Amino acid sequence: MSDSASMKLSAKRKGWTRREWRYFWLGLLFASPWIIGFLVFTVYPFFSSLYFSLTTYDLFNPPQWVGLDNYKQIMTDERFYKSINNTLFMAFISVPISLASSLIIALMLNFKVKGINYYRTIFYLPAVIPVVASALLWTWMLNPDFGLINMFLRAVGLPDPAWLMDPRYTKPSLVLMGLWGSGAGALIFLAALQGVPQQYYEAAQVDGANGWHRFWRITIPALSPIILFQLIMGLIGAFQIFTESYILAGGKSVSGSIGGPDQSLLFYAVNLYQEAFMNLKMGYASALAWILFIIVMAITLVLLKTSRRWVYYGGE
Repeated sequence: MSDSASMKLSAKRKGWTRREWRYFWLGLLFASPWIIGFLVFTVYPFFSSLYFSLTTYDLFNPPQWVGLDNYKQIMTDERFYKSINNTLFMAFISVPISLASSLIIALMLNFKVKGINYYRTIFYLPAVIPVVASALLWTWMLNPDFGLINMFLRAVGLPDPAWLMDPRYTKPSLVLMGLWGSGAGALIFLAALQGVPQQYYEAAQVDGANGWHRFWRITIPALSPIILFQLIMGLIGAFQIFTESYILAGGKSVSGSIGGPDQSLLFYAVNLYQEAFMNLKMGYASALAWILFIIVMAITLVLLKTSRRWVYYGGE
């Protein structure tokens, strides 16, 4: 048997021809920049943080193995529980409010009226403003002395709270700021609304269904996959709040701590940042990051598991 015939026979036994193998390796070559970047900047840091979470490490000295001591210390850290409470407030209070606001805006923007494209642009504009610029803008708007919000409240005879100085109003300030940026979520809801078949509404109207029934029995089930997506992404974002809190709280205080008045703006990511880059406790911060990962993963899995009861996909 000739060499070429034996190579063809060997290639057939492997399942791929020589050309298919050549295309395979050529594809890997073109994909190699992404593969290398993924391994270096995602996979390696992922497992490195797991290792560092079991050590004491300050960037300047070699890490020292301590096992689960960092995790034990976290369980007795008051700042950890304070940051968890603040973060849970934003996750389970602010996210549902933002979702409802985005849906209401999308419903309004779905009407066919003159100049509707301009209205859609106006509502979406806050979403394209950088977070730092938005936070600085809201710091001025929430100023208790000359801020626009308190000026309006005084004009109509309502109390004008010290938004960013009173621990009772600091987190509501962030909720207001989140509502201002609801345009991004509204755009996603709007795209989903325009994909709902109109014959469903027409059939329901013929059967005598009023506006509320059409909304609850047709619109909400049709939007349920988008609601699930926005809910998961909103919760993940709530557990990673940092920039808004850091700027609204005025950065670092005289004592060197961060988190605003009475640590009411000390969110999980803010606490993690302080431990890592201000206290240089990289091992402890890595343990905090892994606990955050576990919490977010658990919440996501619970939502995906329970979504079978209330999420409806096309064809079901």
